[in-house]
Amino acid sequence: MSNIYIQEPPTNGKVLLETTVGDIDIELWSKETPKACRNFIQLCMEGYYDNTIFHRLVKEFIVQGGDPKGDGTGGRSIWDKPFKDEIHSRLRFIRRGLVAMANAGRDDNASQFFFTLGPTPELQGKHTMFGKVSGNTIFNMIKLGEGDTDSDERPIYPYKILRTKILNNPFDDIVPRENIKREKSSKKEIHTAAATKNYKLLSFGQEAEEDEDEVSEIVKKYNTKGKSSHDLANDPKLSSETVDIGVEKPREKIQHSDSENENDDNDDKQNKSSDITVNSVRSKLKGREEKKKISTEKQKGGESDEGEYYLGKDEEIEKKKKLEAIKKQVKELRREMKDSKKQVQDETNSTVGDEERLRLSSNSKLAEENSMVKDFFDTQKEYKLKAPVKKKGTEREQATLAILAKFQNKIKSATETFGELDPLPKTSDHHQKEEEPEDLSDTSWLARKLQYDKDDPVLAKDASTKSDDWFEIYDPRNPLTKRRREGKEKDDKKRSKK
Repeated sequence: MSNIYIQEPPTNGKVLLETTVGDIDIELWSKETPKACRNFIQLCMEGYYDNTIFHRLVKEFIVQGGDPKGDGTGGRSIWDKPFKDEIHSRLRFIRRGLVAMANAGRDDNASQFFFTLGPTPELQGKHTMFGKVSGNTIFNMIKLGEGDTDSDERPIYPYKILRTKILNNPFDDIVPRENIKREKSSKKEIHTAAATKNYKLLSFGQEAEEDEDEVSEIVKKYNTKGKSSHDLANDPKLSSETVDIGVEKPREKIQHSDSENENDDNDDKQNKSSDITVNSVRSKLKGREEKKKISTEKQKGGESDEGEYYLGKDEEIEKKKKLEAIKKQVKELRREMKDSKKQVQDETNSTVGDEERLRLSSNSKLAEENSMVKDFFDTQKEYKLKAPVKKKGTEREQATLAILAKFQNKIKSATETFGELDPLPKTSDHHQKEEEPEDLSDTSWLARKLQYDKDDPVLAKDASTKSDDWFEIYDPRNPLTKRRREGKEKDDKKRSKK
């Protein structure tokens, strides 16, 4: 840990966050990251972070806050636009208690920040680190990571920043934006104040004043109606009165406020649109009924050429005739296809029947000549008569269990008739007798005991002990055997000398 603190540069500036967990002191690297520190200090001075929550928590990773909306989508910088990242080589994400700016990408810093709850090297070069938690207040910061979260990494009971205090401000020229807001609001009030016209300043002031009075009177008179040249001009040829043309008069409207008139206009529009749609539907239905009547008359043959002709009638009649002719052709083709299929099936059935007859006749001849062939055909018939094998499932299991029960009953009946018989003795391959033809009707073999060879484990042989299976290999060319032989010769010479 000593290496970490030696590598980090000295801090200049300090801010206190009063939270629901406790106080958290943050020391700032204002020389290395001046923009991020200026932004953070000014937002604290303006009370921007007051009563904001820590909206995101990733255990053993980060705790994020600084969003006035509380969902991670809000927040602005003091410049009302994102500012650039400030990456420093001596500031690295290698421990807990570091403070950095949260962003959605490169150079996208606003007001949100986060605390690290452990080493996070994957954030290096992506986020601007501008401070660290100092002193024993780091234990209060660690408590922020102990809450429960949902699937979206949102704390169920989020902690809150109550207020902020600036203990050491390295920037003397920071001015809170409250004064700027007041100036903006006062300017807006000046612009929105009602303007009064001073006609004395104009050379034609009296004429302009008279014209405006006339216009105001006309506006008051026709404020609820649409204005046209008939209403405004004093031409005797143009009358402002309406003339009845035999159309029902509209209902008299009571003059209300502007909002009520607008609502009435909207209702009238809706009623008109609904009337139009109803009329269009009725016309469509009438057209369909007329077409149906025409088609029925055509089928009956009671068409009258006079008075019932319409545009495109001849073309429709020709199209219908063509369609009927095509339908007839399709029906004839289908009949021909069916007839051809039946003929092919009949021919195949006849050929198959002839082949089966020939095969059966040839089989019967062979069966008469040889009894073995007869037995084969009989067994083949029996297997064909048996039910086919069912697919996997409970029915197949029941069928196999029934076959097994039948075999067990056969064994029981054999043991009851013959009794328990000893197994047959084994015959060696050298002294094998000529086998007699087996009697298939004999079921005595079912009463014999089942005997099988025991597979006892073969123990490993000890190489150090010599047994009957030991074979000694002697190679005269082997150098070891040569030495032994020479040694024996020397010993023999010594013995002969003695």
